[in-house]
Amino acid sequence: MTGRTPTVRTHRSRIASAGIAGLLLLSGAQAAHGAQATRAAEGAPVAVAADNPYERGPDPTESSIEAPLGHYSVDDFDVPSWYVSGFGGGTVYYPTDTGDGTFGAVAVSPGYTAGKETMEWLGPRLASRGFVIIVIDTNSRFDFPASRGDQLLAALDYLTEDSGVRDRIDPDRLGVMGHSMGGGGSLEAAKERPALKAAVPLTPWNTDKRWPELRTPTLIVGAERDSVAPVATHSEPFYASLPGDLDRAYLELNNADHFAPNFSNTTIAKYGISWLKRFIDDDTRYEQFLCPIPRPSLTIEEYRGNCPHSS
Repeated sequence: MTGRTPTVRTHRSRIASAGIAGLLLLSGAQAAHGAQATRAAEGAPVAVAADNPYERGPDPTESSIEAPLGHYSVDDFDVPSWYVSGFGGGTVYYPTDTGDGTFGAVAVSPGYTAGKETMEWLGPRLASRGFVIIVIDTNSRFDFPASRGDQLLAALDYLTEDSGVRDRIDPDRLGVMGHSMGGGGSLEAAKERPALKAAVPLTPWNTDKRWPELRTPTLIVGAERDSVAPVATHSEPFYASLPGDLDRAYLELNNADHFAPNFSNTTIAKYGISWLKRFIDDDTRYEQFLCPIPRPSLTIEEYRGNCPHSS
């Protein structure tokens, strides 16, 4: 695939019925299993490494991980609320390539009173790196974190059990992300389902300040000028309460406010991608961006954490 320009197909498959949904999606999931061998014969790199079957895409660089799009072309489809149960529908973004095996999947929740459109920038950015992403709408825009956690898990269950792209997903490699109360919801989801491989709460809000029971590698992203969920009463105590032997990190965005995750943000994407690749795909090629611990910069106020335990 060397030299291929990643694309995001801008059309949306507006699903009118469950039957149409299945036809639209399953047709894309029937690609030939010989695609990987074809690329090898043409001299293009095969993404799956012999020592880690979950590696996807070429070796990352500083410029490639900061780019708006990654290696894979991406398509998307909308999921109406009436078609699913347990959450309010959403949009699924997925790599169109079917020759590199299955992908990990991540569910993303918006914050209090917000819709999925506030987090949709993450869809193609993450999917083009080799993940299936669902950015959800919540049942009510006023749902609190515990409900949002349940809805994130319901969205993952939909992806792995009922969606037309379920054959593209490894159900054992799942993660959650969310903004504000959705970030608090991602902590709730990780608490409820310890088998999750990664959690990335973004400027999270929750009345529960302690998470010593978490067993999911967790990257918490706070914002220096957050007046809605100030880091001193939210992100910092959340991070401090995580088990010391857990793979964990705290990234504080320099001179940023609570709503920084609602817009395309290279720093959030860079470290979010690195975290998801490292722990969902077990891809140690991304440890270079997490260890040594990143230093303060124009975009990072501070970064705390431990290097991934394989380092």
